Amino acid sequence: MPIPPEIESLIDRLNLELEEIEGQAMEALNLIRPILSSFPDNVILTQLFASLNNFLLFVEISKRRINITVNRLSSNDVTTAEILEAGEDLGAELGRALEAKISVIRIIARLQELR
Repeated sequence: MPIPPEIESLIDRLNLELEEIEGQAMEALNLIRPILSSFPDNVILTQLFASLNNFLLFVEISKRRINITVNRLSSNDVTTAEILEAGEDLGAELGRALEAKISVIRIIARLQELR
């Protein structure tokens, strides 16, 4: 059974958001590394560095979850209930991704103030 268009759209949006989070987190890590090397004992910088790495881990885990969901929905014996559950799971994952994106944007803003 093909994946319903609504689910495909949700997957595409989620993948786009994850790519943006990954790119922004990498940008922020590039901003924080030189600052952190100048102030290695700064607890706030260390926390921001750890948070950015956690966001990258979140991206990896989310991508794996999406792949598992796509594989599950691609089977021939998928039920309507499984499709609905997958849609809810993907929607919740999108919500978490948007929260992560906002957090990364805030970290970038804080780091740019330090420059």
